[in-house]
Amino acid sequence: MQDGKPAFVVIPFDEYVRLFPKAPRRVPQGDAIPHEVVGLTVKKGYTLVRAWREYLRLTQAEVAERMGISQAALSQMEAGGKRLRKVTLEKLAAAMGIGIEQLR
Repeated sequence: MQDGKPAFVVIPFDEYVRLFPKAPRRVPQGDAIPHEVVGLTVKKGYTLVRAWREYLRLTQAEVAERMGISQAALSQMEAGGKRLRKVTLEKLAAAMGIGIEQLR
């Protein structure tokens, strides 16, 4: 207690996250890619599509809805293995609010 008021509160982490959501991540201009995105591709082996989505704290469902595709289709894009067409990269970039060059 400090001055008759509680000094600390202990709550479950999930409740903390719900009550205090993180601020949106900053998207650099041009073709720059944040260190965190690069880290996800190197350390966890994520594709740039998945790394960007997770960095921006977006769900597959959110990005898929913005693109007008199914969540399953986005999941396949994130899995990699196939080169994505330019029109698909443009839709992905627009859905996540980043530049197309940041997905290459």
